[in-house]
Amino acid sequence: METGYVYLVGAGPGDPKLITVKGAECIAKAEVLVYDRLASRRLLTLANPSCEMIYVGKSPDRHTLRQEEINEVLVKKGLEGKIVTRLKGGDPFVFGRGGEEAEALLNAGIPFEIVPGVTSAISVPAYAGIPVTHRDLTSSFAVITGHEDPNKNSSAIAWEHIANSHGTLIFLMGVANLKLIAQKLMENGRSKTTPVALIQWGTRPEQRTLVGELHNIAELVEREKFTNPSIIIVGEVVSLRDKLQWFEKKALFGQRIVVTRARQQASVLSQAIEDLGGEPWEFPAIDLAPPTNPEQLVKAVRQIKRFEWLVFTSVNGVDAFFKELKNQGKDVRDLAGIELVAIGPATQAALENKGLRVSFVPEEYRAEKIIEGLASRVLPGQSVLLARAEEARDILPESLKALGADVWDVPAYKTVLGQANKEELQALLRDHLIHTVTFTSSSTVRNFLQLLDGDRSLLKGVKLFSIGPITSATARELGLTVYREAEKYTIKGLVQALVEG
Repeated sequence: METGYVYLVGAGPGDPKLITVKGAECIAKAEVLVYDRLASRRLLTLANPSCEMIYVGKSPDRHTLRQEEINEVLVKKGLEGKIVTRLKGGDPFVFGRGGEEAEALLNAGIPFEIVPGVTSAISVPAYAGIPVTHRDLTSSFAVITGHEDPNKNSSAIAWEHIANSHGTLIFLMGVANLKLIAQKLMENGRSKTTPVALIQWGTRPEQRTLVGELHNIAELVEREKFTNPSIIIVGEVVSLRDKLQWFEKKALFGQRIVVTRARQQASVLSQAIEDLGGEPWEFPAIDLAPPTNPEQLVKAVRQIKRFEWLVFTSVNGVDAFFKELKNQGKDVRDLAGIELVAIGPATQAALENKGLRVSFVPEEYRAEKIIEGLASRVLPGQSVLLARAEEARDILPESLKALGADVWDVPAYKTVLGQANKEELQALLRDHLIHTVTFTSSSTVRNFLQLLDGDRSLLKGVKLFSIGPITSATARELGLTVYREAEKYTIKGLVQALVEG
């Protein structure tokens, strides 16, 4: 059997976007992914669906697998000829025991590669607004283990040297020994008023920062119930936090937000949430598929010259229509003389990007307002083509018919249940790790409940945000409480509602 290959990959401190490009590639190519608790769960979504996932836990006080057993897993899977990615929080060679794993692989004759990660020793203080060096304060720093056994006969830490240095001291995973650390530093000459900060779950929505001084920090930590994973940073640079903190000031900091849009549409909302400090989780409740009877759209496009009006109620409708237009060898010139209607600015932009001018966009982005705007424009006997979702409401075509129009209500696409990982979604909700869910259409609401297997109790304490009144009405009909509705029925309006919420 051919020997496998093992990548020892640093996952970074927690923010999934701090994974390196090479690290992400190693996750994607892995046949076996061996990961610990400090690797973001979002990084697991980069793996191939067929990848074998092995959780090895590891926290200071409890190990799912001992280090020797982890080494054995890596060797075993490597000898099976598998491509293995060992995903470790931070950097594998900074108190990550990556050196021990590499030695075990070397002894077994398994080729391996080290993929460095962004170490929490530097990145976590940065997310708290604390630079580890500063020209006016210190030009050096030391990274020190925080969980050295206090019962050892002799310490491997040269307390007398580090205490009297002018550098910044960074202790990793040292909350349990904080009192001893502070005591050792003061006994060896460090001033008791030296600023100290603890940063828990750095770079993640749960990030908390506590600032004190060497003489009282242990008492403050006990009172505020800080636990690992936390980083302890000692030095004058801590004083810069008041003016340099940035992450915790972002409008959506601390929010883990579910995006239910179709995967091909989710990126705009997800990016806006990330830019504002939130953590988006994409669980597409809907996907887009061809309509049940695609011949209706084929026929309408074939006879496109007969229409005076062409109405689009979504970007999806625009995309499907123009795909069929191209399939038939036609282009925008075939729309000459047809008045175009778009339900909102996103749909308008999709049409304008094709070099077209839109005749009408309602001030309020819903079907009822399209009717109001067209009531004085559409003349009896004129032909109107609606290219929209198969499951769209009847109010628009029925109202246009009432005006005397010849209406072709043509399904351009249909929405189906998305391919979201419902087990992962339900697990996050059960663990109370989701703060907010966003809905961008009635379909996202209905299908999201299917992903929950109808268990509305999973949403207890979760805030639900809706893009507009139709979506909100669907949510209420299904027994859900909408926390806030966007004032403008757009993604931008939804983001604004999240910020104000």
